[in-house]
Amino acid sequence: MSSSIAVAATAPFGADVLERLASTHEVTSVITRPDAPAGRGRKLVPSAAKLAAERLGIRVLEPARLEPGVDPGAPVVVAVAYGLIVPEALLDERLWLNVHPSLLPRWRGAAPVERALMAGDPETGVSIIKLVTELDAGPVAAQDSFPVTAEDDAGAVFARAAERAVALLEGVLDDPAPVFHEQEGDVTYAAKIGAEDRLLDLDRPARELVDNVRALSPHIGARAELHGRGVTIWRARVADDGSFAPVEVQPDGGRLMAYDAWLRGLRP
Repeated sequence: MSSSIAVAATAPFGADVLERLASTHEVTSVITRPDAPAGRGRKLVPSAAKLAAERLGIRVLEPARLEPGVDPGAPVVVAVAYGLIVPEALLDERLWLNVHPSLLPRWRGAAPVERALMAGDPETGVSIIKLVTELDAGPVAAQDSFPVTAEDDAGAVFARAAERAVALLEGVLDDPAPVFHEQEGDVTYAAKIGAEDRLLDLDRPARELVDNVRALSPHIGARAELHGRGVTIWRARVADDGSFAPVEVQPDGGRLMAYDAWLRGLRP
């Protein structure tokens, strides 16, 4: 296939893959979602992929929705953490590859890394599939797995997945006639992370709580009430006695700090 590609990406994972691909391929354009309001002031903020594209000097397309007539300028589009549905009419115009950070068909959906960590999966991976209209159901061109340790958080898994994804894409893009095979195994779905997923039920087993914390770090944050105060918990561990032990917390309106230091600040 041609070394000239376009990339459809929005989230930081997509931006990471974009930057890695741009070092070895001509990226003709980046399709991303329009600037979106964020923060207390609801100021419009560009996507991580748009910022990466601008640093790299790559043309940016920001359609509110994809429609016929959008021209990425390449015969192949690599979609990764993009977030918008690609209509069938556009899928028929050229090859769309999708990078999905899981071992499909396990964890189809919006939050595969987070759900894998919440479930305590001992391994995960990356799948390169042909994009189809059904959610993450396309045939697989390449797939690779890697272990997940008890210390890995979502940031570590995303970084490892981006590295593996680009290595897999190199093989697929270099193949003049890549072979796709249907997904095999039980299908599970990774629902988008909602506000309720952030709230820790401190009556749950410690290992489960720690898995939830690492699933939401460093990008979202797990929430709990400790000693009557609302905090975001960024790191935690299972203590020697089997209890849940926060390691790094951020009190509401405050800065991130070691849990022990925060406790000392609470004492009269």
